[in-house]
Amino acid sequence: MSTMRRALTVLTAAATIPFLATVANAQKTLRFVPHSDLKILDPIWTTAYVVRNHGYMVYDTLFGMDAQGEIKPQMVDTYKLSDDKLTWTMTLRDGLSWHDGKPVTTEDIIPSIKRWAAKDSMGQKMMSFVASIDAKDPKTFEIKLKSPTGLVLLALGKPSSNVPFMMPKRVAETDPNKQIEEFVGSGPYVFKRDEWQPGSKIVYTKFEGYKPRSEPPSGTTGGKVVKVDRVEWRPIRDHQQAVNALIAGEIDYIESPPHDLLPLIKKSKDIYTFNWNPLGNQFTFRFNVLHKPFDNPKVRQALFYAFNQEDFLKAVVGSDEYYKLCKAMFICGTPFGTDAGFEDKLESNFKKARELLAEAKYDGTPIVLMHSTDLQVLTNLAPVAKSLMERAGLKVDMQSMDWQTVVARRAKKDPPEAGGWHAFLTSWVAGDLLNPVMAGFLNAGCEKAMFGWPCDEQIEKLRDDFARETDAAKQKAIVEAVQKRVAEYPTHIHLGQWYNPGALRNNVKGIVAAPAPVLWNITIE
Repeated sequence: MSTMRRALTVLTAAATIPFLATVANAQKTLRFVPHSDLKILDPIWTTAYVVRNHGYMVYDTLFGMDAQGEIKPQMVDTYKLSDDKLTWTMTLRDGLSWHDGKPVTTEDIIPSIKRWAAKDSMGQKMMSFVASIDAKDPKTFEIKLKSPTGLVLLALGKPSSNVPFMMPKRVAETDPNKQIEEFVGSGPYVFKRDEWQPGSKIVYTKFEGYKPRSEPPSGTTGGKVVKVDRVEWRPIRDHQQAVNALIAGEIDYIESPPHDLLPLIKKSKDIYTFNWNPLGNQFTFRFNVLHKPFDNPKVRQALFYAFNQEDFLKAVVGSDEYYKLCKAMFICGTPFGTDAGFEDKLESNFKKARELLAEAKYDGTPIVLMHSTDLQVLTNLAPVAKSLMERAGLKVDMQSMDWQTVVARRAKKDPPEAGGWHAFLTSWVAGDLLNPVMAGFLNAGCEKAMFGWPCDEQIEKLRDDFARETDAAKQKAIVEAVQKRVAEYPTHIHLGQWYNPGALRNNVKGIVAAPAPVLWNITIE
């Protein structure tokens, strides 16, 4: 090789090596441990939070809720309400596209709204006011109302399950009671179905065609700027193993480490904690009213007296640094936080509970109680419920299963002895529970209600009244009336507020506080 050629080769190599190093360094992967494995991929079909979180990765919304609880546009650019308060006109932002490269149009938006509204409690209530939804052109659509309501923006901007995620027309036209089979969104990440390994790894990559809003991120609103190339969800079931991996630098972010491991996490100089959901969460016991004995309201009332919140909170959370006793259904510390209707309940008054069971002529039917075993924040709830129920005089058949099995089984209306169920326990983020229309378990619309299927005209009338009312003082009076009616016709039992910070490596920055663990705006230094 000539001297000149050797010199050119060396120069080329010298120029190439830094370039390759720069490319390699630019590839950033966020390794995230979700609270549960992901087995269901349709965030409209189920309210499960891990599926909601998946939804925020892949899909986008017309509106969102910022950190102050205000509804702000997201996919929508401009919107206005007519002078008679009966017509909303909304225009989409420029540059919206699906992951397959096709533009987002109103032909996609309208069936997406309708499919979501068929499943979601707040969506159902909103649609009871809607006369029609029509496209004016590919970017503009109108929602015409039968009568005025303040629900439209609140519903389209609701931040948690079920979130009104927008999907392509061909997907959105799927029967709401069947799961979608194609997973194309317009959100900040692309779901890599070919790399999905259930129980091991879920992969998302940055959607290069996503155009974020210009505003800074706040809650589920603002600019969803993706600053990593790839996100890998690692559903590690062994919490100690996950924490050890975090400390060792093998993962970057644990969504919800168990409370008993927080002291260990806080000892590490390489880890910090961040409360991404400052309003917290609420534990909940859900009845199935279709089958005996919970078809009798007095049997359900008995549990309002048998239960107390502290036993549940201590069993799961432990330290009162991370929980709060709260008899308010709509979250203590918010405008609608009140004890009305529950002053004498949730105090483990077993004498009163047994009296109600006697009045109901409870015949000893075993209660099939579904017990989730693989989510740390739920695992200890059912055994506490079983103990308190038995002390009140109920027989309990506690059946253990993983959370995804609970999610699938709770949708069944079959009798408990034929694969159905009587009750289960779960948790809601506070962002799902801020008023009677938003709270899904308060939907008492019979067949239209969520699993458990409560059926009560009085609750539904009060929810309608709340939807029509705009005066805050009158709304609070309706909230109190709702709670008093729930004390008579229980749909579920609220079991206290709790808080769970995420745990992150020190080099992970930019976490956005929201009702869900959103993964945009994050940098890895």
